[in-house]
Parts: sequence; C-alpha cells; structure tokens
Amino acid sequence: MRQLPFAASRRLTGFLATLGLAFTLLPTPGMAQTTASSATPTSARANQPALLAPWAGGHGGVPAFDKVKVADFKPALEAAMAENLAEINAIANNPAAPTFENTIAAMERSGQTLTRVSAIYDIWSGTLNDAAFSAVETEMAPKLAAFSDQITQNAALFKRIEAVYNAPATKKLTPEQQRLVEVDYKQFVRAGAKLNATAKARVSAINQQLAGLFTNFSQNVLADEADSVLVLKTDKDLGGLPVSLRDAAKTTAGTRKIAAVGVITNTRSSIDPFLTYSDQRGLREKAWRMFTNRGDNGGAHDNNALITQILQLRAERAKLLGYATHAHLRLDNTMAKTPEAAMQLMEQVWKPAVAREHEEVADMLALAKKEGAPANFKIEPWDYRYYAEKVRKARYDLDQNEVKQYLQLDKMREGMFWVAGELFNFAFVPVTDVPVYHPDVKVWQVNDKTTGKQIGLWYFDPYARPGKNSGAWMNAYRNQERMDGKAVTTIVSNNSNFVKGTPGEPVLISWTDATTLFHEFGHALHGLSSNVTYPTLSGTNVVRDYVEFPSQLLENWLATPEVLNKFALHYQTGQPIPAALVARIDKASSFNEGFATTEFLASALIDMKLHLAGGQKIDPDKFERETLASLGMPSELVMRHRTPQFSHVFSSDGYSAGYYSYLWSVVLAADAFSAFTEAGGPYDKAVAARLRKNVFTVGNTVDPAAGYRAFRGRDPKIDALMKQRGFPMAEAKAGGKPGPGKPADVPPRMPVQHK
Repeated sequence: MRQLPFAASRRLTGFLATLGLAFTLLPTPGMAQTTASSATPTSARANQPALLAPWAGGHGGVPAFDKVKVADFKPALEAAMAENLAEINAIANNPAAPTFENTIAAMERSGQTLTRVSAIYDIWSGTLNDAAFSAVETEMAPKLAAFSDQITQNAALFKRIEAVYNAPATKKLTPEQQRLVEVDYKQFVRAGAKLNATAKARVSAINQQLAGLFTNFSQNVLADEADSVLVLKTDKDLGGLPVSLRDAAKTTAGTRKIAAVGVITNTRSSIDPFLTYSDQRGLREKAWRMFTNRGDNGGAHDNNALITQILQLRAERAKLLGYATHAHLRLDNTMAKTPEAAMQLMEQVWKPAVAREHEEVADMLALAKKEGAPANFKIEPWDYRYYAEKVRKARYDLDQNEVKQYLQLDKMREGMFWVAGELFNFAFVPVTDVPVYHPDVKVWQVNDKTTGKQIGLWYFDPYARPGKNSGAWMNAYRNQERMDGKAVTTIVSNNSNFVKGTPGEPVLISWTDATTLFHEFGHALHGLSSNVTYPTLSGTNVVRDYVEFPSQLLENWLATPEVLNKFALHYQTGQPIPAALVARIDKASSFNEGFATTEFLASALIDMKLHLAGGQKIDPDKFERETLASLGMPSELVMRHRTPQFSHVFSSDGYSAGYYSYLWSVVLAADAFSAFTEAGGPYDKAVAARLRKNVFTVGNTVDPAAGYRAFRGRDPKIDALMKQRGFPMAEAKAGGKPGPGKPADVPPRMPVQHK
C-alpha cells in the first residue's frame, strides 16, 4: 500500500490529498533541492523551527530527523502554510496573461517549505504517534484541510488554470506538459472550483470536519492496538507455538514490562501467527476477538458514530460536487470509471471464491473430526487459520513453520535488492551518514549499476512498536523531478511491523509476510524508477486502481528459483531451501485462496456498498452484518478489515470506495507476469525493458491504460488471475462478452497500508 500523506504539500496533488480528491493515487509530497521563493525573509526565520530549513547534507539533502521536536510541528506548519499561500496568491494575481510557465509550472515550484515539513509530519503521524503528537495532529488536521481549500477554491487561480487549459498554445506544449495541464484543471474542478461561493464554503466546512473525524478514527484504532494485548501466563498458553513465535512473545513481554511467559500484541503481524499455531482454542478466540473488535468496543475509542458522520458528510459533499454518490466521485478518474464496473469485477470473482471457501471448510471439518472433534463441531473464525495450516500440512506435506526457517528477514531484503538489480539495474549500498527518526531505521543509497549514478535513497523501518501504524506501506519523502534543468533524486521508504525476536537471532518471517515485503518493495521501485520532469506526475502518483499494479506484480519474483536458491537459506545451517520443499510450495500455491479472496472481497464490497448508499444514516455494525448476510458471507471468517477499524477507508479519503483497486490491480499484475512466462521467463531482459519504459518510469505522464497496452501489446485479461487462484473460468465469464470498462478487458482506466 502507498501511504496517504496527512497534510497538503506544494504539489497540486498534495493540496488535494487531505480531501482524497486528487487524480493521482496517494500523492506523496515531492521535494526539490532548492528553496522556494519565500514571502518571509531569511532573517525573519532565524528563530523559527529547524523543520523549516532546506534539507542539507549529501544525497541532494536529507531530512534532519535528529533535530525534530514535536512542539515545533504546529509553528512550522503554520509558517509554511502562510508562505505557500503567499506564493499561490502571487501566481493568482500575476498581471501577465496566463501561460504554462507563469501558472502551471509556477505552481509546481511553490510550497517547497511546506512539502518538507509535511513529509516529516507524516512520518511522525505514522510511526511515532504518541500522546504529544496526537494532540498536535488533532489540532492541525482541520487547519490543513482549510489550507487546501484556500488553494482549490481560489477563483483567480482557477481562472488562470482554466485559461491555460483552453488556450490553443497548450496544444503545442510537450505531451508531459499537456498532461500536467489536464491533471491540474480536472483536479480543481473535482475539488469544487466551479461551485458558487455558498457551495464552496460548505465543501470547505465538510473537508475540515472530515479531517478531524479521520484523525479521531486513526487515533482510536491506534489506541485499541496499543492498549490491548493477550497475556500468556503459563507454559500451556504457549502450546503449539513455534520457537520463533515463543521468543518474540517473550521479548515483547520484557519490552512491555509484563510479568508473563509471553505477550501477543494487537497487530496482524502478531495475531495471525498466533491464530495459525496456537493449540489453545480459548486463547485463539480471545486473540481473534481482541483484533477484530478494534474500534468496536464501545467507550472512548469506539468508531461507529464517527463512521456514520463520515459517510453522511461524504455523501453531502459528492452531491454538492455534482455526483450521485461518493463512490461515483471517487471512481470518476480511475481506470474502472464507474462503481458499476468495479462491482462487476468483484461479483465475477465473489462466487467462485466463496465456493472454494466452502470446499476448504469441508476439508478442515473432515480433518478435525478425524482428530476426535465432536460430530457437531463447527469451524469458527478463530479456528480457520489453525485448521487450514493442518490441512496444508496433511495435503501438501507443507508446514509453514518449516518454510519460515528459510525466510530470514535480512536475507529476503537482500533477495529484493538482487531482483531490483536484475530487472531495474539498481544497486543498493548501505549508508550511515544520514540521520534517522528511530534506531530501527536503516538507509541504503540506490545507484545505477552501470553508471554508478545515484538514483535515490531507500529507508527501511521493519519493526512494530507503540505509536506506529500496523501493517505495511511505502512512503516517498521526496519525489523525483527535473524541473528547470535540476535533477532531483527521490527518497522512498518501506515500513513493516515485524516482531523482534531474541537479540542477535535472525527474524524469521512467514511466506505471506515475505510476499508483502516484496509487494511494498514494488511500490518503492515504482518511485525509484521515476524519470519525469514535473513532480505532480512523478513516481507512484498514478490513479488509484493502477498504483497497486507494480507492487502486486513484484510479488511474483519471490517464488522464482533464482531468489529462493540464493536467499532462502536456513537460519541455522545456511543451506538453501530444498527443491522438494519449493515444489511443495508451488503445488500448494493456490491453497486457501478461497479464504484469502473472500475476506478481501468482503471488505471491498462493504466499502463500495457503504458509499453507494448515499446520504442515509447508517449504523455501521448493522449495515456490515446485513450486507454480508445478503452476500452469503461464510460464517467461518470475517472481513479482512472490519468497518470500525477499516483505516484504508476511514482514516482518510484515500481508499474510500477504492479498496476494490487491489483486485483490479492484481488482474493487471497476473496478466503482466504472463508476458514474462510467455517469453524467456521472469528475468527476460526484453520484457523487463518494456515494463520499465511503459510502466515504472513514466509516472502519470501517460494514460495508464495506454501505458499498459504499450507494455503488453493489448488490454489485460482476467484469465491469468483466475488460473493463478485456481478458480474456474466459467464463473468469470458468466457475465457475457466484456465491453468497455469491464474488467476482462480492463479499459481506458488489495498497502499500504498494506493490504
């Protein structure tokens, strides 16, 4: 998942990010090396926070994390916003006739101070969110939303943008410049630039209220994750757990100063392994309920009332902006184009996924009864992973814990670097000359293997800790650009929540975690590969249901023999993973896809249906329960992200009515990987070159559908996905011949997050 910035930035996409209305996906602040023209003289800044200073040092400048003080965020943000507004007003009130250079390019150059401050503010929000920072975030969220509106609702500024958009001279600009003009114009229109004064004021009020609600939602989930743990009191409570998980639980107990044999934290990285291996059914149920009830426990941290308000405000805003529902607003500028097209894809896959899930449950019940379970035994949600693992072992002679012994976190990271070298010609060199915001964070310089030229920096923050969002995601601290002849390199990060084990021992991760690691690294490579002029169009700043495509695609390289033979090494013997074990992994590759696909689709369908419901007052728990029942949701599992903790959808507008995009993107990814397998294999040089040229380097400078066709030679098909997941194609084609906008020929338009 690409992480959504919480604040606006100097880039147009950043201005709209708080609203979730930007054309590009998860627009991360892009940063230039030079200082923006400032309305505040340098001498007047002498006593202002270090956060306002241009980034100094090597590598084109880096964030001064060692000088950050939480108390400085508010004054720094306020000063940077004031400076940026002065720059915008200067552009809007320029007496010269509007041109690309004095309007569109000038906007690209503005707001550099705010961009730098916002980047660091977003890092603290996602990774170091303590009580002091939460107080600042609560106060600043509405102010940042109001700031964005002051730009998008600036009538004089929009008049100039519109003039450039309609000018005959614009057709003589470069294709990238024409694309930037179009993106800017349409973003302002979708944010309400053409509304009357009364409607603009109401939209702005809604945006500010939503910003506060989003912050409250996130803080409630974070509080439930931080405050709730499962304490393992006796050795019996450790029953079934592998050594690595026991060690991690013991370490966590020590870190949290809890007198117990172990502690399981309330995050997916801790809960999922516990549910998979613990033979204590009562404790599994406690762990499952603790995790699935985040934000849904009543009291101060309950999110249900917030969700009701968020949905009503979104519906009202969509109406003001001229859209039937929030879902129609959000999908207007995506590959899917309409909620109906996204729903069609999900419904195509839902029935075969549920049918497969029923088969999986039947297998589990048979095994459970064989082991002595009573005749009326029922697989409950807290049993699913436990019995699925037993079936996997019985059917494929595949024990996830056996696989895990070959998946060392550091070795998997080296494997990712090697893949990046083969496909993208990148080399990763560790550096220690840059400050970091936490001792766990490590940094690598990324170079072109052939020329040695620096491409950017990659920060890696792998471990869970209090105050850090759960899951996994990618951020860009600085976007690549080359405006005004100045080559600016990017700075990107990957963030995970692995649990530390015994000091000095390697951290062992599951196959699923390794897949997620490659997924997020795919986002990083997308950002690192960027080769465009304008930062608004740079890197991962592409439409919602396209941005997950490069990351979903990179997951496929984990299972290649080249990676497994070189980097899947036993943590004790150093021996590579045996070929027989790899064969069993491959044979079981579509195992449990019914569960995985159904839990994802349940979340995606609830997300879309919530936002297609319009302005009705919704009780989230009731809506979730009744909608899942109408869909025929299996009772043995729950949504991957239940509504009260669905941060993708309710901590910002980021993935709202857009969680389907993971499925849309994986259709592209499965089809794209087929291009490699149909050619010379996963490392085919010619296919990799086409992929880099048409997907990874171009950012949002070309229409994504056109870029995909240039790579693949045709529109994508759903066939590869259905084959990959072991689902029958007959179900997928039941809707008849696909037409424009339908997923089997994905048209002109599942983090993160984390998925």
